Amino acid sequence: MSEGELTVKIAPSVGSLDADQWNALGGNRNPFVSHEFLSALEDSGSVSEGTGWDPVPIIITDADDRLVAALPSYAKHHSQGEYVFDHSWADALQRAGGRYYPKLQIAAPFTPANGPRLLLSDEALAPHLLKAAEQVCTQSGLSSAHATFIEREQLPLFEEAGWLMRSDIQFHWENKGYASFDDFLAELASRKRKNLRKEREAAQEGVEIVRLSGDAIRPEHWDAFWIFYQDTGARKWGTPYLTREAFDLFGERMGDRLVLVLALLDGDPIAGALNFVGEDALYGRYWGCTLDKRFLHFELCYYQAIDIAIERGLKRVEAGAQGGHKLARGYEPVQTWSAHWIANPSFRDAIADFLEREKEGVAVDQLFLGERTPFRKG
Repeated sequence: MSEGELTVKIAPSVGSLDADQWNALGGNRNPFVSHEFLSALEDSGSVSEGTGWDPVPIIITDADDRLVAALPSYAKHHSQGEYVFDHSWADALQRAGGRYYPKLQIAAPFTPANGPRLLLSDEALAPHLLKAAEQVCTQSGLSSAHATFIEREQLPLFEEAGWLMRSDIQFHWENKGYASFDDFLAELASRKRKNLRKEREAAQEGVEIVRLSGDAIRPEHWDAFWIFYQDTGARKWGTPYLTREAFDLFGERMGDRLVLVLALLDGDPIAGALNFVGEDALYGRYWGCTLDKRFLHFELCYYQAIDIAIERGLKRVEAGAQGGHKLARGYEPVQTWSAHWIANPSFRDAIADFLEREKEGVAVDQLFLGERTPFRKG
């Protein structure tokens, strides 16, 4: 394919593009860059001009107008819902007389889960796509471009393009060929193993725990989960990111890639956790409750996720951002990555210096945490 056969442009939305062509570039293996997920966010009003997430997907088409590469990208007017924190960068540029917003965000909105950020039919198209993102910033007066939670395999593509790399730490559970939850427990130190068993027993006492997928997730289940989600969102972010309609659309468009775990008390839902199923991973995303029961959060979000991953033969569980309490429950520290292109050369140099110093701290933290996993030593 020659450059002369390619057309680079900004599409009005992900929903305006052919779903099969989009998913063939990566959406089939990662739920959060799937056409179904991203268009559900658009159609539900969770991302739109009024939210500060303006969809501006950058795409490349061939001579037959077929999609051959794409960036799930957004013009951002704030730094909310990203989980890679750059507020100090925005403040620094503003104090220097510059303007940080709007910026270009290449991401799955509100989703701190690793995945492809360059959707490609051919890896040779990566430089064209990243150059297009840089040009969009330059021509539209955007301060910068940021790709967050990039899967490890794509890191070299950003590095080769000269983007600045930033790392952080999440906690993931790794399936080491376990046949059951007890197999996993057998790998833990004795005291940790006993603690986890006690937590599960206490969490499950007096409640029924059910898992729902596909058509089994009915409107009344989403109604209950919406209440849970609102409670958690109000406490964490002030205003929940997703609208009620988003959950209906998730169910309609990707129900078979969802596992909704509910805790029932006398038949009524009192807590829930929503998981998305990827090609080789389970992603825990949203949780909430109306009744505070000891250890129920750990049971629904972490232990049930491990059960599901083992039953489905998935390689890992990604349980979201932050949360050092996951460490004691068998979730191990792993690095996550983001890439950043800064338009202003002086500001870029300052950010590069900051990232170099930050990198040392992240490495020390990962080493420290890695030594404190609950697994048997030696």
